[in-house]
Amino acid sequence: MQNIEPYYRWRDDYVASEDESSPFYGREYSEFEYSQTIYNYYIHPQWDNMGSSTLYIKILFVDYDEQYAIIELLGEWNDCIENDIMTFKRNIIDSMLGQGIKKFILIGENVLNFHADDESYYEEWYEDVIEESGWVAMINIRQHVEDEMMNNSLHLYINLGSHLNNVAWRPLKPIHVLNTVEYCLRGGRQLSVG
Repeated sequence: MQNIEPYYRWRDDYVASEDESSPFYGREYSEFEYSQTIYNYYIHPQWDNMGSSTLYIKILFVDYDEQYAIIELLGEWNDCIENDIMTFKRNIIDSMLGQGIKKFILIGENVLNFHADDESYYEEWYEDVIEESGWVAMINIRQHVEDEMMNNSLHLYINLGSHLNNVAWRPLKPIHVLNTVEYCLRGGRQLSVG
């Protein structure tokens, strides 16, 4: 797990630790000191701790004018024991909502497991963004994670499913990732790039 590094090619466009509106403003990172763990496995020091011992994030990009954010996730999303959705919503998302963000793209390819519990924070997040014509979309999640989310009716609050998997987001600029996700949400087929 220590070799799974957050995506870094948009750093010329956005760095959360340099954004005064970011929950991670002013954070300093080490390239060499591995101190954070998920179940005793060290993770790359560039991941941000949002208050969960099993789920880490990286805010890859925020555009306050276009009102969207792209967030990469790593680890186990555990609502049953850790209540990760409450931690994520209160410590990160509420701050971003307060800055006018209403469209959230969550990159879930490094979410290794999902354990569901109460859906009230998902419903709250949904209500927060739907009033502003916004949405939450998870892209590129593993099949067993998608199955668990679907089985617990989270698709009622978060856009997820096969139409949002296999999004070739890495070669794109953030605005093109937004456009691709919006195209998928409108019912278009996934466009492959490269």
